[in-house]
Amino acid sequence: MERLDAEWVVAGRAFSAAELEQVRQTAAWLPGLARRELADTVCEHLEWFTAAGTPKRDACLKLLEKMQCAGMLELPPLRQRRRNPARSEKPGVRPSGVEVRAQSGPLREAMPIVLEPATGRQAVREWNATVERHHPLGFRGAFGFRQRYFIQGRHGCLGCILLSGAARAIAARDRWIGWEAPVRLSHLSQVVNNSRFLLLPGVRIPHLASHVLGQLARRVGDDWEARWGFRPSLLETFVDPARYRGTCYRAAGWRCLGKTSGRGLARPGRAYRSTPRLIFVKPLAADFRRQLGVRGAPGERP
Repeated sequence: MERLDAEWVVAGRAFSAAELEQVRQTAAWLPGLARRELADTVCEHLEWFTAAGTPKRDACLKLLEKMQCAGMLELPPLRQRRRNPARSEKPGVRPSGVEVRAQSGPLREAMPIVLEPATGRQAVREWNATVERHHPLGFRGAFGFRQRYFIQGRHGCLGCILLSGAARAIAARDRWIGWEAPVRLSHLSQVVNNSRFLLLPGVRIPHLASHVLGQLARRVGDDWEARWGFRPSLLETFVDPARYRGTCYRAAGWRCLGKTSGRGLARPGRAYRSTPRLIFVKPLAADFRRQLGVRGAPGERP
């Protein structure tokens, strides 16, 4: 196998040994993704974007193929892209998102509340546009394992939820689980991040958020297994304490583990600070620690 300390330059970017090792670990961590999705995920981890903020997918695919030729990783087989000749979507026309309407009153009047997976090209585009327009963090895209939901009530859409891959390393979370680095890397895919939770403007329904989170915890295992072929063991999320207190997560039985360090992602020669976030977790099984590779771990009720 080619040495990792050799100089690697792709599309004008030189990759360090540590970055190549990170790419290799990501490919091993996400064996079920298609090559394009894997490339998008690697770009997200390495912060490798175009001037427009989109992943440098083509360049990343070249890097992945070069690493495969060097014996550093094994890529999934190429998939045949299917074209839909009946597709009539006009180029340059972007969806505006779901209709926003004021909805208030007791929770029982909005029932039944249903988490509706956003599947199909148009539904995903509508979901993306809705979250980009109304969520404080906006939306740039979701990479790796992911699942979008619309929150539907009796009188229409109430909001959106996104589940995606877990944060690669969070000190307080990893200590609480009992993870050492090698075990974390091999089991990280079993932790799922609630990376977006949006209730639409004008929705004022007490207890709706905690009700949705309770429903999410009950169904995510089946949904994730149906889409990705395995069941997650733990949910996590991060809450900005300058904006929110995490009340709905606490009410839904999530546990607060403290705060992130605020150091953000880092790579050689580059680092930045972010606002420390509250860390919340929700076990999905009584023996979640054992499922996450921690030997001799005591059981804990979810």
